[in-house]
Amino acid sequence: MTIQTGDKIPSVTLKVMSADGPKDVTTDDLFGGKKVVMFAVPGAFTPGCSMTHLPGYVVNADAILEKADCIICLSVNDAFVMGAWGEAQNAEKITMLADGNAELTTAMGTELDGSGFGLGTRCKRLAMIVDDGTVTHLAIEPPGEMGISTAEAILEQL
Repeated sequence: MTIQTGDKIPSVTLKVMSADGPKDVTTDDLFGGKKVVMFAVPGAFTPGCSMTHLPGYVVNADAILEKADCIICLSVNDAFVMGAWGEAQNAEKITMLADGNAELTTAMGTELDGSGFGLGTRCKRLAMIVDDGTVTHLAIEPPGEMGISTAEAILEQL
């Protein structure tokens, strides 16, 4: 079942890239006691994600962070890829969260079957506002679209 507004973010351990290599982080630590904007993309370095989705959050990071404690970009990629993508996109104000085994994606029920493109299981394009671990706003994009999950759309909801 797909996560809904009012649901708690599932408790899982994921990875972020640190100066010392991949580091474990828990969703409990990332979301607990904070107001977080999280957006998810089907894949790092893919055209729509690299040319529009992530760049919108990079450009609007300061405005978002005036109203939220943290911005997270989630993708079913490994920590090395997410770290490199964040560096390439100048996303230093965004936590680049690697869901390498699609654990959070699956627990939220937001899987996307990208096997027809050689991508395997990915996460649907989405954005959410999470307050102390509870989803208060959720925007899951219809296939092939990018509108309700953009930084500009989320800023209107904050």
